[in-house]
Amino acid sequence: MYAAVLLYIWRWQETYTFLWFPLLAAVLLSQWFYGDTLEGMGLTGREFKPCARASFPLFAVVIGGAAVCAAWVHESTSRLGSPLVWLSFGGYLLWCSFQQFLTQSYFHRRLMRVIESPHLRSLAVAMLFAGVHIPNPILMAATFFGGFIFAEIFFRRPNIWPLAFVQAVAGFLIGALSPPALIHSMRVGPGYFFFHLH
Repeated sequence: MYAAVLLYIWRWQETYTFLWFPLLAAVLLSQWFYGDTLEGMGLTGREFKPCARASFPLFAVVIGGAAVCAAWVHESTSRLGSPLVWLSFGGYLLWCSFQQFLTQSYFHRRLMRVIESPHLRSLAVAMLFAGVHIPNPILMAATFFGGFIFAEIFFRRPNIWPLAFVQAVAGFLIGALSPPALIHSMRVGPGYFFFHLH
């Protein structure tokens, strides 16, 4: 399934745009086959508050880092004043929720069956999460670091919603405060190399 995700990013998304439908169906079928529950996948309100509390230090680091960046690169803050930028946050939050669903509710839970050590498993989750952001070096670094912490939190407090919110805030601020030429407009896969054509 991970190979299929990478193939979709690198080869199929332009020619087979809606192929993600059967891929998602395969994920859901797998979760049904393994008897995954909504609570176990972290999709309900259970563990929401403990997960949010555990996520707060990372959220504070993200906000603090953004404040330092904004003070250092003054022109970057002008992009935060655009109403369109803030309207896009809602859609980006949904996208991050979907990413956390795949990363934690699916891949992480499958890795629980084959990797006994929680820390080693978190490392594997971080590598998978960063791998889908190749070749964007900034996003790869951010998702590896964040992916490890998210996996550590999810193992103890399985709820994806606070994780998705922290990811959305971090990604939103990275995209808004980083120069487009540096972040390549948050693109991954082939789009990273052709961002200037859009």
